[in-house]
Amino acid sequence: MIYFDNSATTKPHDEVLHTFLEVNNNYFANPASIHAFGVEVNELLEAARNQIAHIIKTKPEHVLFTSGGTESNNFAIFGVAKKNKHIGKHIITTEIEHASVLEAYKTLEKDGYEVEYLSVNNKGVISIDELCSKLRKDTILVSMMHVNNEMGAIQPIEEAAKIIHQHSRAIFHVDAVQSFGKLKVQFNGDVGPDIITISGHKIHGIKGTGIIAFQRKLNIAPLIVGGGQEFGLRSGTVPVPQVVALAKACRIATEHLQENYAKFTKWRDHLMDFFNTFGDHIYLLSTKEGAPHILSFSVRDLKGEVIINALQKRGVIVSTSSACSSKQKKTSHVVEALNVDSHFKEGVIRISFGAKNTEEEIEQFKEIFKEVMKELKGV
Repeated sequence: MIYFDNSATTKPHDEVLHTFLEVNNNYFANPASIHAFGVEVNELLEAARNQIAHIIKTKPEHVLFTSGGTESNNFAIFGVAKKNKHIGKHIITTEIEHASVLEAYKTLEKDGYEVEYLSVNNKGVISIDELCSKLRKDTILVSMMHVNNEMGAIQPIEEAAKIIHQHSRAIFHVDAVQSFGKLKVQFNGDVGPDIITISGHKIHGIKGTGIIAFQRKLNIAPLIVGGGQEFGLRSGTVPVPQVVALAKACRIATEHLQENYAKFTKWRDHLMDFFNTFGDHIYLLSTKEGAPHILSFSVRDLKGEVIINALQKRGVIVSTSSACSSKQKKTSHVVEALNVDSHFKEGVIRISFGAKNTEEEIEQFKEIFKEVMKELKGV
């Protein structure tokens, strides 16, 4: 099997699974317990927190552990909105965010918050001028994904941060679920985000692990209340085996970032050139300015499901769009925002690379895709 759906989820590294099992077996005490065993487990928890804080350049007490990207995004959005509504109720996001952001914003809109959406160009990138024009004195939050999960567009995070911090009091939340471990993701003063959200299973970690991190202490309301764990902001017994495994996945991803970036760029560019040989039968949604691990394209007048099934019969796993919405029948909101021609709207396919893919698989895919195009399009 050739697995090219790594933006949906990744296979955990063996080292990550080993760490998870070892900690589960040997360090299973509750880290909040005051006995010696609990203290020992808490030391493991704080060591993992320190490692991640070092990677993203913040203080350990500004790193909180969650169940994944959706919870982290919800936490950032609802937490900031609830705690800062005395300043204003104006919030901004983009048209092409993940559902965990867009649905949170829609919920707030029903609760009386004023939401504005930034448009994108045909490369999936926002306009800094439009962002600047929408910022107001009562803007309290701007949420923006670093890398789009469906077609890989990279947003100008540093420019956006600078404008947001210069022209408003808004907190800048960056959804880094698709960028962490593939691009450099760190806090960087006024030219960086205030909040970063990360998911473990996108970087060969285990499912059910995530991070919400802050550049500094923020006025944010807890999403989950109870025993006061995670500095009173995210109650519930902290699953230390998952956290330690997540820290391991983060270290591996950042240690191999440059190596994987070069490899993915080579593969993406090579496949783009390959797809271009089919002329107007294929339309590329992704660009070479985007993230190298995501390549989205569409086949004229074919539904994505048809292409997926034809590839799957030959042992290739890809997706139609984001895994969270691929079972829905309607056209992706990202495809709509990009103004994709009607002949290509229903045939969008996403290839996404991971650390376990190989050069040989790229070449195998090309031959298989030729067979599929001959079968479905006669070319």
